[in-house]
Amino acid sequence: MARYVYDFTEGGRDMADLLGGKGANLAEMTRLGLPVPPGFTVTTEACRVVLDTGGEPEGMWREVSDRLTALERSAGRLLGQPDGPLLLSVRSGARFSMPGMMETILDIGLNDDSVLGLAKVSANERFAWDSYRRLVQMFGSTVMGVDAALFEREITALKEACGAPDDVHLAAGDLSGLVETFKELIHRETGEYFPQSPAEQLRRAVLAVFASWNGDRARLYRRREHIADDLGTAVNVQRMVFGNLGPDSGSGVAFTRDPATGRPGLYGDYLPDAQGEDVVAGLRNTVPLTDLERLDPDSYHRLRAHMETLERHYRDLCDIEFTIEHGTLWMLQTRVGKRTAEAAFAIAAELADEGTITRDEALVRVSGEQLARLMFPRFDADATGEPLAHGVPASPGAAVGAAVFDSAEAVRRAAAGEKVVLVRQETTPDDLPGMIAAQAVLTSRGGKTSHAAVVARGMGKVCVCGAEALSVDTGARRFTAPDGTVVEEGTVLSVDGSAGTVYRGAVPLADSAVIRFLEDGTRGEDTAGTVDAVARALARADSVRRLEVRANADTPEDAARARRFGAQGIGLCRTEHMFLGERRKLVEEMILAGSDAERDRALAALLPLQRRDFVGILEAMDGLPVTIRLLDPPLHEFLPDRTDLAVRIAAAEARGDVPDPHDVELLAAVNRMHEENPMLGLRGVRLGLLVPGLVAMQVRAVGEAVVERTRAGGVPRAEIMVPLVGDVRELRIVGEEVRQVLAEVSERSGVAVSCPVGTMIELPRAALTAGRMAGEAEFFSFGTNDLTQTTWGFSRDDVEAEFFSAYLDKGVFPTSPFETLDRDGVGRLVEIAVAEGRAARPDLKIGVCGEHGGDPDSVRFFHAAGLDYVSCSPFRVPVARLEAGRAALEGTDGSDSR
Repeated sequence: MARYVYDFTEGGRDMADLLGGKGANLAEMTRLGLPVPPGFTVTTEACRVVLDTGGEPEGMWREVSDRLTALERSAGRLLGQPDGPLLLSVRSGARFSMPGMMETILDIGLNDDSVLGLAKVSANERFAWDSYRRLVQMFGSTVMGVDAALFEREITALKEACGAPDDVHLAAGDLSGLVETFKELIHRETGEYFPQSPAEQLRRAVLAVFASWNGDRARLYRRREHIADDLGTAVNVQRMVFGNLGPDSGSGVAFTRDPATGRPGLYGDYLPDAQGEDVVAGLRNTVPLTDLERLDPDSYHRLRAHMETLERHYRDLCDIEFTIEHGTLWMLQTRVGKRTAEAAFAIAAELADEGTITRDEALVRVSGEQLARLMFPRFDADATGEPLAHGVPASPGAAVGAAVFDSAEAVRRAAAGEKVVLVRQETTPDDLPGMIAAQAVLTSRGGKTSHAAVVARGMGKVCVCGAEALSVDTGARRFTAPDGTVVEEGTVLSVDGSAGTVYRGAVPLADSAVIRFLEDGTRGEDTAGTVDAVARALARADSVRRLEVRANADTPEDAARARRFGAQGIGLCRTEHMFLGERRKLVEEMILAGSDAERDRALAALLPLQRRDFVGILEAMDGLPVTIRLLDPPLHEFLPDRTDLAVRIAAAEARGDVPDPHDVELLAAVNRMHEENPMLGLRGVRLGLLVPGLVAMQVRAVGEAVVERTRAGGVPRAEIMVPLVGDVRELRIVGEEVRQVLAEVSERSGVAVSCPVGTMIELPRAALTAGRMAGEAEFFSFGTNDLTQTTWGFSRDDVEAEFFSAYLDKGVFPTSPFETLDRDGVGRLVEIAVAEGRAARPDLKIGVCGEHGGDPDSVRFFHAAGLDYVSCSPFRVPVARLEAGRAALEGTDGSDSR
């Protein structure tokens, strides 16, 4: 029979899949001998059974009862007994941290009788009634489904009536009355009474935490963080310890290093006379953790010692929750802490310098996504002016947007294309949709461990918390700054999450220090060591990666920048971009040509222009491969818009004028070329086969550019790629023409010109016939944009706006297949093509040049699939370099040379 419950003394951190992250770490701290309140964990497997069947797994509650009996025996008290009850907390604990997204219920075991016993044994009547009102409030909203705002409305009204600035100033009598108000509210809203049975409270609380796995905010968070829906959550049942027993008690959250910058030291928040939920909720402003040394020196020094033990043990930044009960320190949770991108690189580098981890482990602990965040622009320090307010720099970066004061408005405006800043007194888990929609989050309460800070850091959102000087009035949709400035909803704000400052208006942006370093090698002051840490991570990635990284670049300027960013060549040079602007007229002449001679004249005029472009790109990438794709899009894309032409002609006729003959000729050509689905029409290799002279002109331009660069002492390495091939015979015909033209260029110039000829694999048929394709192709490059479109039957230009958001909401796919490669479908085609292509031609060079070449998750797939290189936009080159290095180390323990 399956086992569903484990005591904290029976587990460890290697059991996170079964016990969840929180349960596994509670067990690990218990094993280390740290002061952990005793308890037990109901497993994720039990959760999955409950969610799948709607009922409890057989034997689960018997196991819970046995563990509860043992807990009661060790405590010398029974759950909910009238004279000094044992009280329990019931908390979620998924495999991956989901801060605030699921439910917690504290003080299980209190009822109308045991609250009196708790008041007696604690000699603190206010504490007892405060604990009871917390239970009724949490249980009512979490388990019984009462709108949490109704409870908040009642407590706010009570504080106003009593003249109490916060909860702490409510007296015992006030709180006992509030309990009755809450119980009446529950009965009115649900028709049920708050349960007085402690056993019923515990059972319903456990099941409610399981159910919260499928709550709206939890599902939204998982989609945002790409966490699987079928993992389930564990439930941790633990003896209560109390931080709300008076000034010698309190709760806090601590980090062994600063989660915003990575600097070593003791960081966190402490709140005297409070339970832990008060700290993370940001309901009252905390004091810095360092103040604890003055308030309770013994607890402070014990906490420091435990934090050092945990960081040594986990070999990483640890996030710790603790409670002090009458001077006794209890450790309630630890986990490897969420951190900003800056902190991730700084911590990894420092731990490697200390010898705590290897250089390879340091590389594995940072990601391409984090590096991309560091490449975002920052505010121009010379243009910021005087800030409206200062707060806690909780999650760095620079963001500009219109102020909004609730989550729904943030979502609405963002969906309409507007950038917004979500402003709240403090955020709650229900604000998650608005946090996702916003560019930045600004709160007037809370610190680095508040809900807003933790969630924003995890998502890479800009966040400033605890801007106490701001008076935020969410009802009136405005806030007032210290200087009296009133900021109404819709006012543009600039939020600097690195400095903790807020400005009115849009502050100009400047390149980040990381971008400046990648561009020219300068490191500036780099006081936080971020640039140095990034440089070291990229150097290590370059030393271990197998995948080459190339760039998609169409101009000499882009090519030069890509090379500065570390590109090892160009994987895609789109020649159609060279036909735009002033050259469009020559393309029009080619399309409108009434004879071979007219078409040849147009092509002859285009030839030197193309050659000049290729010379510049080959010079920028001298010595490195440059893959030049022959013309790909339909020719009508080079002509004026069909509707615009028709309107111009109709307008002229309506005025009684003779329409421009050129417009008439162009409209006839556009109508002649019109296709219902041009992306599946006359484009790619089909153009080369049906438009005489087009392939020859482009290839001759490439060949002559190679000759020019060779004569200038360069080492040009041009490659010619044929797009949209579906049958090997298409490639054979075009390939023969390419080689013939190159031979002519060689003969006329006296310079040997040899360019490999390959093809883009962007149609399912090409992937499924890759063995035959390899007989003609010297290299493959997967065009995953079109391969995704043709595999899914999606038109990218249409479906992303029309139904992708619904597909993401319904979980049809976890992320857009145009952003991260669909491994099951498109990825399977890639694997087939690689295997069959290499079987036919063992030395076949294979790369990818679609947008997926710069996506971190997709890069790891391409490494595993055996590709030789990825190609992406110049700004994604550093990201791809880093991820290629991490991919090479996946599955290793990182224990090689330091």
